[in-house]
Amino acid sequence: MNLKTNKINSANVIASGTIALKDLENKIVKIATRLSKTLKIDGFRKGKVPLALVRSRYQDNIKQDAQREAIQDMLQAALKELNIAAQQVIGDPIITKFNENTDDIDVEIKISLIPEINLDNIEQCIPEVKLPKITQKDIDARAEDIAKREAPLINAAKTKKLENGDSAVFDFEGFVDNKAFEGGKAENFELVIGSGQFIPGFEDSMLGMKAGEEKDIKVTFPENYQAKHLAGKEAVFKIKLHTIKVRDKVELNDDLAKKFMPQNPEATLKDFMAEVEKQLQFEAKTRLYNEELKEKLVENFLKNLVFDLPDLIVEQEMDLLFRNSLGTLNAEELKAIQESVEKAREKRESFRDDAQKSVRVTFIVDSLAKQKGIVVQDNEVFQTLYYEAMMMGKNPEEVIEYYKNNNLFPAIKMAMIEDRVLHHLLDSKIDSGKKPDSKSETVQKSKKTTKKKDVE
Repeated sequence: MNLKTNKINSANVIASGTIALKDLENKIVKIATRLSKTLKIDGFRKGKVPLALVRSRYQDNIKQDAQREAIQDMLQAALKELNIAAQQVIGDPIITKFNENTDDIDVEIKISLIPEINLDNIEQCIPEVKLPKITQKDIDARAEDIAKREAPLINAAKTKKLENGDSAVFDFEGFVDNKAFEGGKAENFELVIGSGQFIPGFEDSMLGMKAGEEKDIKVTFPENYQAKHLAGKEAVFKIKLHTIKVRDKVELNDDLAKKFMPQNPEATLKDFMAEVEKQLQFEAKTRLYNEELKEKLVENFLKNLVFDLPDLIVEQEMDLLFRNSLGTLNAEELKAIQESVEKAREKRESFRDDAQKSVRVTFIVDSLAKQKGIVVQDNEVFQTLYYEAMMMGKNPEEVIEYYKNNNLFPAIKMAMIEDRVLHHLLDSKIDSGKKPDSKSETVQKSKKTTKKKDVE
């Protein structure tokens, strides 16, 4: 085997050479011999099938196996010549040339390697972190809001006008084209005004009503409404408001603290307020990171950490971005790409810069995660998907099955690792010297559910 290696840069290698047909023939004989000892063919005992018959019947498969072995030999020889460990290879090497000649086969293989990244100056990439100050006014307002949500509902005075945040008990019946529709009627229905539980315009139209008042309101169902026979239709709802309920006042004291912190039977109001402050600090930090600092940190990565990228991985990312973009095109754009190879190539090429940035960040994050010992377990990915599915009102098992079937788990895990790495780096620069505890006690909040009708 004639072999020539060309290390283009630290992340890309091209190995080229020739495979002599006589060497390929030797491999074919060895493979056919192995097969002859295991094949079962009618008229022959196991292990006694003639070699000529095996080669004749399975010649295409045997030839392909022999070629794969020869290419693998070339690949291993190239890595050995360049002193590259197999673990450094990333992705599957690509055969860029395979020309069969009279006496040999010209072969060229492109190999991608895990890039070498110098993280010595990573501290210079981390932006300054100044957390917003949490004031006593903020703490008091949050504590009162938490207490208010847990306060019992009481009937308001008859003179009170309905406001956002009030709970209304009322009867309603909806009509489209002067005809009542199924699911559009209820009695003594309880609704928190401003919750957005009903279609747009419904709750706003009730504002200002008093207990005992009746009113007709006009609304339009959204075009994408779940009940197709109502989508986009104008409707009139006849409403009778029976009662307005408001939250009773709750005093902030030690008893309230014990209620909200059942895990601490000795909790005091001071403990409760300290817990509220921790929550506000964590929320403020999370907003700052997500809305500003994580983006700055990634920009600094791209600007300051320069290294060679494996071409094959960049090409794979371009393919992914290109495929994902097709779903966003209008019919005319999609048709143009489908009918023109050149336009399809141009569209794909337009994603090269984004693909390079994405691949670069992924390798940086992966290196940092290994350096810092940051990992995400598979069960954490399952828990995240389960929780998000629940929040979106979807079946968690179906969502998880979808991610499994489409091999999306690695992408979710990588996104979670990236988030943890970026948070870890930013936490190291918090100027207060005291990091908000993301695992602080959670003030317990009860949630009440309300039955939904077709009108929602």
